[in-house]
Amino acid sequence: MSVPPRPFQVRHIDHVTLVVADLDRSRAFYVGLIGMAEVARPAFNFSGLWFQAGATQIHLILTHDQSGPAGMVTPPVKASPGRVLHFALEIDDARNIVPWLKDQGVVVRGGPSLRPDGCVQVFCVDPDGHVVELFSRPA
Repeated sequence: MSVPPRPFQVRHIDHVTLVVADLDRSRAFYVGLIGMAEVARPAFNFSGLWFQAGATQIHLILTHDQSGPAGMVTPPVKASPGRVLHFALEIDDARNIVPWLKDQGVVVRGGPSLRPDGCVQVFCVDPDGHVVELFSRPA
């Protein structure tokens, strides 16, 4: 298969959009627990919030009659958390965060576990069931 010359270059992932049921509950998770910064959002004609960490943003849309449903279909219990739809956030050190996450009422699906490249992964679930990987690189 021949591909014609591409008139663009992908620079980076700019944002991930999540549909949620409760903006305040999601703000408490992404800003309060995870530590992202809330940033200004354009005046769309539907409710939402934007958060930022580094160059990446998470855009939340409050579920409404023209959006998808809030949350994720719960993956089967036997499914490896790293083998379901998820996104990853790099943090300083993921080795000892599970007890803290659980103390905050966060559902932890797996980890800490060591990836073949030496990174440590922990998988948790946001208030709407989106799987979030928190990982750290080798020291």
